[in-house]
Amino acid sequence: MRAQVLHRIAPYLALSPVLVLLFVFLYLPLVTDVVYSLHDWSSLSPTWRYVGLENFRMLWGDPLFWQSLRGNFLYALVSLLCQVVFALMLAAVLESGVVGQQLSGFFRIAFFIPSILPITVIGLLWQILYQPQGGLIDQALESLGLDSLAHAWLGEEATALPAIVAVSQWQWTGYLTVLFIVAIRAIPAELYEAAEIDGARAWRSFWHVTVPGVQETTVLMALITVFGAVKVFDIIWVMTAGGPNNASHVMGSYMYRLAFRDDRVGYAAAVAMAMFVLSAVVGGLQIWRSRRSSP
Repeated sequence: MRAQVLHRIAPYLALSPVLVLLFVFLYLPLVTDVVYSLHDWSSLSPTWRYVGLENFRMLWGDPLFWQSLRGNFLYALVSLLCQVVFALMLAAVLESGVVGQQLSGFFRIAFFIPSILPITVIGLLWQILYQPQGGLIDQALESLGLDSLAHAWLGEEATALPAIVAVSQWQWTGYLTVLFIVAIRAIPAELYEAAEIDGARAWRSFWHVTVPGVQETTVLMALITVFGAVKVFDIIWVMTAGGPNNASHVMGSYMYRLAFRDDRVGYAAAVAMAMFVLSAVVGGLQIWRSRRSSP
């Protein structure tokens, strides 16, 4: 009898460490954030004031929150184009043999290196490159006679966020390229041979063989990329801390400023809930769409 009971509960015992970790690091913080978002309180005050949905009503009318949300959407759109679409095309080129095997290996390593660099190193490196006086980017533009295109990239409201978004593409596009290369290599070579026999050129072979062959990987990469764009924080805070004049804020940096600079913890928790809901909606839509498009 005891053996039968142990046999029945053995799967649950095996899963218990994972379930405990999920509860401690995912579900408990989520419930705690919901509780925080319903209160107006300071981290230095022992008293909490229940305000219900007031923080969310304030969030709806907060122009800085909507500006931060637009920053996340810009991040997501550019990341999908560069880190998914362009990375797939780049992987196809490297695997096509156009650049040669040795040169292709060099490019794979060179593209992958930025993704393993610490974010602080990347932020400081690009701060130097973006310097308005002495920065390599502005110097290169001036040497080409394009002085009018030189800017204080991180010091102007119109260019601060696009400049940071560009840094993220430089950091992560190569990483996704390597993942797409692995997915392309898993496509049976017979499909490419059949396309070649049918007279398909490189572009048609890419569109009708490579793209369908890496569909699952593409959906997964798009999902990860959008999630990363919603919760982006570190590169923003390292390079501009949301400046100048709050122009480069995203939801993550705005939430951090509210919680740890303005000491408005309840309102910051409401921003965190908005990030969670947006991530859940985007993830659900992408999963639903991928299931509908799958055979």
